[in-house]
Amino acid sequence: MSLETTAPTDRGLELETLVGELTLEEKVGLVVGAGMWATRGVPRIGLRPMIMSDGPVGVRGTEDSGVKTSAMFPAPSALAATWDLDLTRRAGELFAAEARRHGVDMVLAPQVNIQRTPVGGRHFECFSEDPVLTAEIAVALVRAAQERGVGMCVKHYVANDSETDRTRYVARVDERTLREVYLAPFERLVKDADAWSVMGAYSGVDDGRFAGPALEHRPLTTGVLKGEWGFDGVVVSDWVATKSVVGAVRGGLDLQMPGPDGVWGEGLHAAVLAGDVAEHELDDKVERLLRLAVRVGALRLDGSAPGEPTDGEFPEFGTTRASAAYLRELTARSMVVLKDDAGLLPLTDSPTQGVGEGSTGRVALIGPGAVDLFLQGGGSSFVVPDHVTDLAQELRAALPGSELTLHAGARPRKNPPLLDVAAACTDPVSGGSGVRIELLAEDGTVLDDLAAQPWDGWRHEIRTDAVVLRLSADVLLSEPGVHSLGVGTVGVHDVRVDGVRVSTGDTVVDVGIVLSSGHNHPLASTVEIEVAEGAPRVVRLEADLQVVHTVGYGVFTRAELVHALPGPSAEDELAEAVAAAAAADVAVVVVGTTEEVESEGYDRPSLALPGNQDELVRRVLDANPRTVVVVNAGAPVLLPWLDDAATVVWGWLPGQEGGGAVADVLGGSTEPSGRLPWTLPARAADVPVPDAIPVKGIVDYTEGVHVGYRAWVRDGLDPAAPFGHGLGWTTWSYDSLTTATDEDAVTVSVTVTNSGARSGREVVQAYLEAPGAPTTARAAGWGIHHRRRRCRRDGHRARPHPAARVPDLGHRYAPVGHTPGDYALRVGRSVGDLRLDAVVPLDPQEDSNTPTPK
Repeated sequence: MSLETTAPTDRGLELETLVGELTLEEKVGLVVGAGMWATRGVPRIGLRPMIMSDGPVGVRGTEDSGVKTSAMFPAPSALAATWDLDLTRRAGELFAAEARRHGVDMVLAPQVNIQRTPVGGRHFECFSEDPVLTAEIAVALVRAAQERGVGMCVKHYVANDSETDRTRYVARVDERTLREVYLAPFERLVKDADAWSVMGAYSGVDDGRFAGPALEHRPLTTGVLKGEWGFDGVVVSDWVATKSVVGAVRGGLDLQMPGPDGVWGEGLHAAVLAGDVAEHELDDKVERLLRLAVRVGALRLDGSAPGEPTDGEFPEFGTTRASAAYLRELTARSMVVLKDDAGLLPLTDSPTQGVGEGSTGRVALIGPGAVDLFLQGGGSSFVVPDHVTDLAQELRAALPGSELTLHAGARPRKNPPLLDVAAACTDPVSGGSGVRIELLAEDGTVLDDLAAQPWDGWRHEIRTDAVVLRLSADVLLSEPGVHSLGVGTVGVHDVRVDGVRVSTGDTVVDVGIVLSSGHNHPLASTVEIEVAEGAPRVVRLEADLQVVHTVGYGVFTRAELVHALPGPSAEDELAEAVAAAAAADVAVVVVGTTEEVESEGYDRPSLALPGNQDELVRRVLDANPRTVVVVNAGAPVLLPWLDDAATVVWGWLPGQEGGGAVADVLGGSTEPSGRLPWTLPARAADVPVPDAIPVKGIVDYTEGVHVGYRAWVRDGLDPAAPFGHGLGWTTWSYDSLTTATDEDAVTVSVTVTNSGARSGREVVQAYLEAPGAPTTARAAGWGIHHRRRRCRRDGHRARPHPAARVPDLGHRYAPVGHTPGDYALRVGRSVGDLRLDAVVPLDPQEDSNTPTPK
């Protein structure tokens, strides 16, 4: 399928005729998924199934594709941190290429919910706490992918900004706040990117007109999305989120996923026959499905055979090597320099520190992230990367001649490592490698007795009459010392080690638990077992596990077998790392979160770094002030040692190229030119929205439009780093500002000068303040000044850019109120560093994001 044939098609009358040729059974079948990831086809009209896949950090694909790995992007918050729409468009192109590589028609991304609270479990999957930055990045991404014939399903509509009780809570949001903050990115995506699909949320919304599940919210979905904005695409349910037939039909849902069972699978046909749902209501949904099929090439209105999901040519990303090169550049450029008081960056420009070009200086690479970089958050965004770049190896290559040592120093994870089942476990009966599995009926009868089975934490495709899976294994512990052995699971269970009960549970797993990442990352119960020198032990591990029967997710059970080998204590590891830092010319400490901490399914209980990582940083800084700290996290964490650290880089959850990208930044190959897309708090007590715990089922958005940095500015609080902050490799002066205003736009031009010693990139940011209200700053636009050619070097110093004009910082303005008048336009390096001012006359009532009369 050529790229030209995949452009959006609007053949309304022809689609309407085609709908009329379908039977009622075919129509119902089209609006209910055929399985976990596919819709149904209708061969007699030339319609093939459409394939979907999760996607915020890569296109995972489906098992049927045969492609087991994916290009793993950095977290979406890192993409937003570039503030670079050209880079973002290339990300959209790569999403399209990866979708075709995996046989996928539509990617379930991007997530454009607002980062309302920093503890939100999926904060890392969202772009920003600001609706304008979120919208600009999302529009560039979606438009680029859809121009190449791949659909992007924008999610989650709407106000689904936290994870606690996400399938039950109702977000209470006033209409102005919805319009100006939470609906704004969706509106831009419909009007400026012609988005082909929107995913409805698990949670509910109370906007004063309706209070209930988002999928049943007729005023917001049928009224605003489809009616007011003219959205002609498909509204897809989040997986197993559909709770009703008539309510969801009238609300505006078009496609229930997954299928073929579920609420609609069981009841939609009957509802039409009973007259509870009119057939014309169903016809509208079918026409939208067919329109999507035309757009992705699954249906051709000229009668020719449909294209395949693997069709399409993508020259720039034709190989995994090409995609890796782009992802490495993207990841490095997304990184944010929070501080560099000591001028350590890049290390190759710091010969006085003993690690300049050609030096033989000593570098201590320290931290759990240095040993095993945290690449991605947990949940449905998980992908298996094509490859992973190793930080230590890459940094050695970036600093040739330097002596580099590697030390973990801290322990961030709650659970021990996974047990090596193939190497350490045998079936207690057959003696074969693996575990023994027995499937039991409700009365305890053994239905199946399966010998020497592998175990990767899951067991799928279990017979439907089984209620318990009994797992048993003899585990060989050969290394002398203290071993930690156990099982992590949820739901009804009984775990025993050598006959001693280690853990029990009586909570029956329901859909809410299945959709919680606590199910994906269960906390393990362990027991310590001592093994004497020369006396290996075999211990019997047994677990009775609930078999889970769910709509859409099938029949399965879940248990992680964990095992920590004997080794040094946590204090010994920390002391070793500190000694290495003291002996080095420069220390690089990599600390951060893990997929246990940042994950779909639950919110974070704390903003602190997990484990003893803060203690590691403090002690390394005491031992060696020439330390670069890299924070390997997608969402804000507290940095209690920040004032004592000379150089700190925010490295995100960086994806497969993270090791190489960090090395490029430290070694001087790529400038870390990112700017924060959210506010980094200094104290948990200052956070405007510290949690999103429902109260009597309600999450109340009492802060209104004052989300993120807006509240920090309003309240006069000083964060650790403000929205938009980032230093890069050089310094900048702001010389002059000019503006021009027409009916609906403010065009801004700024002259900036690179006043530092290196070439670099500057993100020039513009903010608006309402008349007489200097605490109402809203992001209005930005521009990037840089050179594309390689920097010329003079010794170790790259020559700076001369003064340059940065034109047109944004054709739109963000609504900051409802008062016409003279608005203050302020320009600078971040919302906390605004250097130039102008006055512009505006009437916010003209902006499309301002509430309209009902």
